[in-house]
Amino acid sequence: MLKWLDRFFGLQTNETTVKREMSAGLIGFFTVVYIIVVNSLILSEAGMPLEGAIVATIAASVFGCLVMGLLGNAPILLVPGMGINALFSYTMVQSMGLSWQEALGVVFVSGVIFAAVAFTRFAKLVSAAVPHSLKEAITVGLGLFLMLIGLEKGGIVERGTASILALGSLGEAHVLATVLTFVVAIILFVRNVPGNFLITIVAGTVIASFFGLIDFSQMEGGSLNAAEAFSVFGALSFDGILSMTFWIAVFSLTMVLVFENIGLVHGQVNFIGRPEKFGRAFQATSLSSMASGIFGTSPTVASVESASSMVAGGRTGLTAITAGILFLVSAFFIPVIKLIPDSAIAPILVIIGGLMLQNIRNLDMQDMSESFPALLIIALIPFTYSIADGIGIGFILYPILKIAIGKAREVSVTLYIIAALFLVNFIFQVVG
Repeated sequence: MLKWLDRFFGLQTNETTVKREMSAGLIGFFTVVYIIVVNSLILSEAGMPLEGAIVATIAASVFGCLVMGLLGNAPILLVPGMGINALFSYTMVQSMGLSWQEALGVVFVSGVIFAAVAFTRFAKLVSAAVPHSLKEAITVGLGLFLMLIGLEKGGIVERGTASILALGSLGEAHVLATVLTFVVAIILFVRNVPGNFLITIVAGTVIASFFGLIDFSQMEGGSLNAAEAFSVFGALSFDGILSMTFWIAVFSLTMVLVFENIGLVHGQVNFIGRPEKFGRAFQATSLSSMASGIFGTSPTVASVESASSMVAGGRTGLTAITAGILFLVSAFFIPVIKLIPDSAIAPILVIIGGLMLQNIRNLDMQDMSESFPALLIIALIPFTYSIADGIGIGFILYPILKIAIGKAREVSVTLYIIAALFLVNFIFQVVG
């Protein structure tokens, strides 16, 4: 068995062992398991049944980690992406007016296009066309968006107001529970305590229970409602496929998926010193994203938390497969997971967003033709409450500024085309 694992995953070639890979998978799982709760709660805001969203999140994570392990052979954990799930619920459903079933149809179609890009030479062409500054800006903008959502869920700020501590909507107890949980979360995080996010969720749930914020009646019966748990599987709808709104959503989601994953996967395989893994890992990511629409969740992406597995020594797909198996086991604890309140999740969103903000140090602030489009992306993603709109404005402005200073040739033909597509997207939104 050990010899087969060595041959299949190339353990010796990657200078690792079965024990190290499985240990890394365990650490990675505990780092990212919070996604089951967070993603499910965000999807529920699109109108999806919570239990169905939980099962879909677990199923997509299991599939994503397994396909990455078997096809990509990289220690990258594929789980529903933070930021993209916000695009799914808040933009596609709440703002654009799609039903969650139609939004799942958008996820599937976007995944098919993503796979078409990943399995052709177009992936390298697009990656090379997008300036480094814009790639970094997308990550930072997503970070700010996550912080905003976390602060809203915690009752610290409220959309449409200019004040903090929005006690009117969630109540003093909720805000106080969030603040106390954040103190615990940030202390554990800065001390680099293993599994700090998982510990935070447990501690935050206990704190919330002291304030009477948890309804323990949800535990009655201790089992899932089968009809609700599997109600989102295969529920994707193509009823709106002939509408302009559907295709605008497809275009927006595809752009985010392609560019975010190019940046994430490229950075992660470089981190472990195996850039040659990019192609297969990127392909695995696209297949997992496409399958997400069938499972009933927003698309999976290469999680930022994969870095914890890599730091722990993970170098091959065995790490991802270990995490996938652990996600499967977690399905037996869904009734407990449902008890976790927003006040326990909000601090984690704020911290993850803060981590993503650190990429702003990679921007060249001396060249305004590079930095200003990037800064607009960073600002407009949270300010417009739309990831796609924020990215689009930056991509349009970049070539305009380069032309204005006589450096039009520094912009690739591909980027001009992408900018034009974003412009068409905005025109359709205005006309629509």
